[in-house]
Amino acid sequence: MASITVNRTIITTIITTTMTITTTTDDALYRLLTWLSPAYPVGAYTYSHGLETAVEEGRVKDRAALIDYVSTALLIGAGRVDGALLVAAFHAAMVEDDATLDSVAVLAAAWRGSAELALESMAQGTAFTSVTLAAWPSPRLAAFAARHPRRLAHPVAFGAAAACHGLPLLPSVTGWLAGFAANLVSAGVRLVPLGQTDGQVATAALETSVHQAAAAAIAADLEEVGTAAPMLDLLSMRHETQYTRLFRS
Repeated sequence: MASITVNRTIITTIITTTMTITTTTDDALYRLLTWLSPAYPVGAYTYSHGLETAVEEGRVKDRAALIDYVSTALLIGAGRVDGALLVAAFHAAMVEDDATLDSVAVLAAAWRGSAELALESMAQGTAFTSVTLAAWPSPRLAAFAARHPRRLAHPVAFGAAAACHGLPLLPSVTGWLAGFAANLVSAGVRLVPLGQTDGQVATAALETSVHQAAAAAIAADLEEVGTAAPMLDLLSMRHETQYTRLFRS
């Protein structure tokens, strides 16, 4: 009888623990999917990250070129830096190291190749912070935002929010980078133009690049990380004076 009682206790403990873990994971997954949804009002659809100029100049004119453009942005462009910034903000917020978190925010604000790329990141970061604090209040995130009013880059705001709400790191950075890629693909579908099926084929082809960018972000050292895609910055700069524009960057 003692053995049976112990076994029942163990089973009950396992079941209770499993249910608790599942509930926590479901909550985190729900928030992550919501924050990354195209319906989340950060205005991502208004930015092309220089892609509009690339199409205008004939540099991106088919699906293969779009995949190359987005993959470059992910692996050696803004994705390389922003992924590392997201991870750094996550770690600092997780251990409540405000000094480091503030330093990451300042670095992210300065680390932009053009005025439009700065607008793209800062405007989305401001919108993300505002709506997230309204829907999912967090005193720690609110205090961070108050120290940097309208000056939080999107990856930093996202990384800090993920940590404050107990989201896991790898899905958070992978999801954010996937969202970055998906937004550029969506812009390419409208600009080239391409069909919706081509857009989904491009998104599928970028899966490996997203995972590589996420792994690089987690392993990155902010003292050494940087970009190696000056053409993307030049395209963004030329977009500032492009005569006809649909996008803000």
